[in-house]
Amino acid sequence: MTLRGKAAVVGVTDAVSPTGELELTGRALEAQVVRDVLDDAGLSLSDIDGVCHSGNSIQLAEFLGINARFTDSTMTGGSVFEVYLEHAASAIAAGVAECILVVFAQTPRASRTAAKRRGEKFEQVRGRPGMWGGPNPQMEWEVPYGLQGPVGGYALSASRHMAQYGTTPEQLATIAVKTREWASLNPRAKNRDPITVDDVLASDMIASPLHKLDCCLVTDGAGAFIVTTAERARDLKKPPVYVLGASTAHTHMMISQMPDLGTTPGAISGPKAFEMAGVKPGDVDVLMGYDSFTITQLLHFEDLGFCAKGEGGPFVESTNIGPGGTLPTNTNGGGLSYTHPGMYGMFLVVEAVRQLRGEAEARQVPDANIAVAHGSGMVLSCMSTSVLGTEAAL
Repeated sequence: MTLRGKAAVVGVTDAVSPTGELELTGRALEAQVVRDVLDDAGLSLSDIDGVCHSGNSIQLAEFLGINARFTDSTMTGGSVFEVYLEHAASAIAAGVAECILVVFAQTPRASRTAAKRRGEKFEQVRGRPGMWGGPNPQMEWEVPYGLQGPVGGYALSASRHMAQYGTTPEQLATIAVKTREWASLNPRAKNRDPITVDDVLASDMIASPLHKLDCCLVTDGAGAFIVTTAERARDLKKPPVYVLGASTAHTHMMISQMPDLGTTPGAISGPKAFEMAGVKPGDVDVLMGYDSFTITQLLHFEDLGFCAKGEGGPFVESTNIGPGGTLPTNTNGGGLSYTHPGMYGMFLVVEAVRQLRGEAEARQVPDANIAVAHGSGMVLSCMSTSVLGTEAAL
């Protein structure tokens, strides 16, 4: 089944702060973004008949008073919101639902601050048994050997890429520098001060070869988007952004089981999404790629087909991915400089839609008609690619 042009994103919002911390948390924060996204779309709660939420979509629907015909609490980590976009578009194309709400809120910084006020120790435990809903072999096969999560897995991938293809720390650092250039144009970004390649290399080593400025932020954040039928979208408040193609693939859960440390499942999801959309990488006006670490983004360039495998390093040196460049990438400042509450995929969709609607202000890419939101979940485990377009792209 092709999804091309059958569903559209009609509302988006996100809640972030330049301080990295939000006042609202939990259901109150979710309620805020739900109200804002409904206003953005020109819809009401009574219009919603589907709910997606990575915690519990049934509980959220109950809280909001929605009687849902479609519900989804799939959990793939940071790529889950691209997965929800694919699922929502599929459900709409099949006639299962007509108007689906996707919601996210996570506040690690506010939680840490609250714990300190109570005199408690706050820490996010990774790798604990059952944390993803069942037995976790990571506790037996990775954690005892000192793998630092999550950065350790990405450091392994970066080290392998360097050894196999000659990729350099300077090339990875260039991604952080160009992403910061976009953040400098975004008053809502956490980090806006310009940086250089030397600044990245001089920042603390977190897990060799990744420095602190190769790593994403830890901030509070929330967001929401609404997907509906193409027919209904044409009569709503904002210009519709159509789902042209979507695909998801995963190859492993633990980094030790990744078939090739230098190739992600994006090499599967990307080509399939492009094929469905009827476009090529060269047609893309804006690329929103999950940048949990600089190596994550470099792998996206290769696996989505913007350059050949192993040429990601030279590609970022020769292609301007920053403002005014030929491949505008992570135009809001990315997870590296804008915000990163733990599952960043929501913000990929929000910014892609804003760019295609011409609402990105100082960072607006001229004449943007095709955007890609490419999410990465777990440790390079599950990739989900969404190709979005304006009316002109249909």
